[in-house]
Amino acid sequence: MIHVGDCLEVMRGMADCSVDAIVTDPPYGLAFMGKRWDCDVPSTDIWAECLRVLKPGGHLLAFAGTRTQHRMAVRIEDAGFEIRDMIAWVYGSGFPKSHNGAWGGTALKPALEPITLARKPLAATVETNWRAHGTGALNIDGCRVEAEYATGWCGAAGLGYHGGCSADGGDARPVNGRWPANLIHDGSDEVIAAFPDSDGSGPARTLKRGKRVDGDGWSMADLAGELRDAGAGSAARFFYCAKASKEDRDAGLEGFKKSAAGMVSNTSGQHMTRRDEGYQATPRANNHPTVKPTDLMRYLCRLVTPAGGLVLDPFMGSGSTGKAAVFEGFQFVGIEMDPAYAAIAEARINTAQPGLPFGDAA
Repeated sequence: MIHVGDCLEVMRGMADCSVDAIVTDPPYGLAFMGKRWDCDVPSTDIWAECLRVLKPGGHLLAFAGTRTQHRMAVRIEDAGFEIRDMIAWVYGSGFPKSHNGAWGGTALKPALEPITLARKPLAATVETNWRAHGTGALNIDGCRVEAEYATGWCGAAGLGYHGGCSADGGDARPVNGRWPANLIHDGSDEVIAAFPDSDGSGPARTLKRGKRVDGDGWSMADLAGELRDAGAGSAARFFYCAKASKEDRDAGLEGFKKSAAGMVSNTSGQHMTRRDEGYQATPRANNHPTVKPTDLMRYLCRLVTPAGGLVLDPFMGSGSTGKAAVFEGFQFVGIEMDPAYAAIAEARINTAQPGLPFGDAA
């Protein structure tokens, strides 16, 4: 369901505890390109309504700018949320908007956007809350970072596993991917170059401290060698990679007029942080300036939403969260004040689920 109107007013018409998760990319309060909607971060009143409509234990993920993350997080916390973590989305594109001179420069190269991870207070324990509402915990197994090998064992190596292992390294189970981290990257050459290469010897050395690893005739030396060979490569492999295709932002918008108005573009999904000297944006049907990659939003929706749950985005923009949520099999409610962006969002989401209806304008 898509609503066109002010998110505060629309949410006031929603029932208490009716939403499983909120995943949103709200205004950063940077006065971006003079946009009135970006004059401040969302108010505490807005986050309080988000809290009310969330089920107990429901999670909120909210993007922010590095200069205003503190203000965003404080308002979310003041509304009654528990701040659980901050995820850093690291990308390679982006240039400093700096005044340079004999004194040096005035800005750093933008390379990340912080994402506040918050949770509505639980009803009793995590298990009790989960059994009553299906919320309260993160979907760890559904968001594990794919490992490059299938024959390794968890043992004492700490490489991530499905299930558990005994303290002495016995009863090891096959690796099911690495535990999701609070860092996500875009897979660009610039980001990969920032991570050190590894020969895999670290996991092998860790493993040798274990007391016993057995199964299928593997000796300690055999297993250490297997992990060493499989573990070589960039350390970026330890973190989720959200690569965006060039077609992502305009899929479903074949009938829309192309425009570069209001756009600041780059190769990783239209970060508002790209400001290279003399850069000219390519006209696109989706001219929203802050489009996030669908793959990134799919991962975030999957991380915080129970199977079949309802995702709310009170700052929908051009609909990346909605498109991602529908692709993941979740229900979706989006709110957008600008009718033009809402129409773009509807067309983009329809590529994943044709016929998603508009709600009444608030």
